[in-house]
Amino acid sequence: MNSIGYFEIQSSDLEREIQFYTTLFGWKFIRQDGGPVEYYRIETEGISGGLLKRPAQIPGLEMGTNAFVNSIQVESFDATAELIQQNGGRIAFPKFGIPGRCWQGYFIDLDNNTFGIFEADENAR
Repeated sequence: MNSIGYFEIQSSDLEREIQFYTTLFGWKFIRQDGGPVEYYRIETEGISGGLLKRPAQIPGLEMGTNAFVNSIQVESFDATAELIQQNGGRIAFPKFGIPGRCWQGYFIDLDNNTFGIFEADENAR
């Protein structure tokens, strides 16, 4: 537990990114229905990931990290979310279910970096 178990890529052009990463690395993209945003699960030979529509403008090249978000698998989403907030972290996107897979949410750390946490749960909805 408490290790990186998932990655995400945000994009202003999902089809372009699917073509790019499929060509470069042979990743497989699988459309996931039922979530709050258009979302593709990414299957690689290593850890799995996801691709979603960028929710904001593309940051400039000299503005730091540009939309690769790590999600850390935790035993309890709720307990970890509480601990994050108790230590100065902020909610970026509240807890939501990815049907049949997990509970997911996003937070902002003390230096304004975004990261996700997820609790595996086949009963998530």
